[in-house]
Amino acid sequence: MDHSRVPVLEALQEFRRRGDVVFGPPGHKQGRGTDPRVAGILGLDVFRSDVLTLNGLDDRRESQGVLEQAQELMADAVGAEQAFFSTCGSSLSVKTAMLAVAGPGEKLLLSRNAHKSVIAAVIINGVEPVWVHPKFDGERHMAHPPEADDVRDRLREHPDAKGMLLITPTDWGTCADVRAVADVCHAADVPLIVDEAWGAHLPFHSGLPVWGMDAGADLVVTSVHKMGGAIEQSSVFHLQGDRVSPVVLKQREDLLGTTSASCLVYAALDGWRRQMVEQGHDLLDAALHRAERVRARLRELPGLRVMGGEIVDEGLAAEFDPLKIVVDVRGLGISGMQATEWLRANCHVDMGGSDTCRISASITHSDDEQTEKLLVESVRSLVERADTIERCPAVHLPEPRALELEQAVLPRDAFFGPAEQVPAERAVGRIAAETLSPYPPGVPVVAPGEVITAEIVDYLRSGIAHGFLVPDAADSSLDTFRVVARP
Repeated sequence: MDHSRVPVLEALQEFRRRGDVVFGPPGHKQGRGTDPRVAGILGLDVFRSDVLTLNGLDDRRESQGVLEQAQELMADAVGAEQAFFSTCGSSLSVKTAMLAVAGPGEKLLLSRNAHKSVIAAVIINGVEPVWVHPKFDGERHMAHPPEADDVRDRLREHPDAKGMLLITPTDWGTCADVRAVADVCHAADVPLIVDEAWGAHLPFHSGLPVWGMDAGADLVVTSVHKMGGAIEQSSVFHLQGDRVSPVVLKQREDLLGTTSASCLVYAALDGWRRQMVEQGHDLLDAALHRAERVRARLRELPGLRVMGGEIVDEGLAAEFDPLKIVVDVRGLGISGMQATEWLRANCHVDMGGSDTCRISASITHSDDEQTEKLLVESVRSLVERADTIERCPAVHLPEPRALELEQAVLPRDAFFGPAEQVPAERAVGRIAAETLSPYPPGVPVVAPGEVITAEIVDYLRSGIAHGFLVPDAADSSLDTFRVVARP
């Protein structure tokens, strides 16, 4: 295929050349009605490029196939049989993918270290989750993807499960053995969905972890805005084989997705694909060398523990994405959240993620010598000034097994059923009616229908005192918990 072509961008360029005047949405009419004060910040070209597909980029019947051509090029670029663009982010795409495999009341295997969007999908779709617990790293207090044997065991226990959803890479860059998990799923004749939100770059360089399509996954969801070059909410479904019907997937996407898709997202996805096909290997090669230099320099600083390939050597993960710079800062006497706040306030550097133990930075093809130097020098300043940061109350980190809660009620039933708000001390032993996800990274500690334990209450409450953000809690202070009402 001719990857110099960018059908969406070409259609947008042609729309501008024709000078079409639109008498439908969007109401700003390609910037004619945009407040100059807004255009002064966002730029008028954002509004000039905000065009509908119907009667805009394409005609009323979409007979030019603008979007279809762009999706075919994307599929070819990454070795998928089909690709579908989504403008609602992978938070919605993963819901669609799950619903394409398992319907209400049906079972689906799910990695329990999933993002809150997966828990939301379970609630919305009415799927019965069969949790596959991750491999907990007690020393680092980190969850790595589950292994193929874990998936095999759960499929034997639940032979009526419709498939498996695997999250890899994690927010911290650790990766599953996708091929082994795919083999297990296919031996049971069920599809493997991979939530590869952090893996859009993987198809374009052999020095990166294996790409889900190459490893035999049936359906892979990527967030191109995370490690790629598209704007926020840019997501793509990649499909191969016949275990997931493309017709069903498209219908489920139509059910959940927007009818006002953003041309800006489509155009950014189209352009990023061309860039990666033409220049991706060299761009990512430079990024890989840059990340290794950053990692080496940070390892020279006292009080830091920089994560890398030892994760694989220790048998904790199958692979590690070297473009993730993950640094444990507990040796400085502070938390990752405190480190992130200090770096933002004092160095104007915004880290990609943080938790009680660590900070992370993503190196992409967009970084250069200036950003490389800024990151290293900013973390150096943090090390030198760490003793000036006020100590916060400690978080009571639970033992790994304490995070494996009993699922007493289906998440959907618990979430939508009668509920009550009870004081934290009275929540122990009760069934949660809400999702509780310290953010970032947004992995729920408690999902609806799970039994709340004393260890979990202590963990979350001490976390709030330390500075946790739990945005999905009914009571963000966690002085009270929302639980299933007793009859």
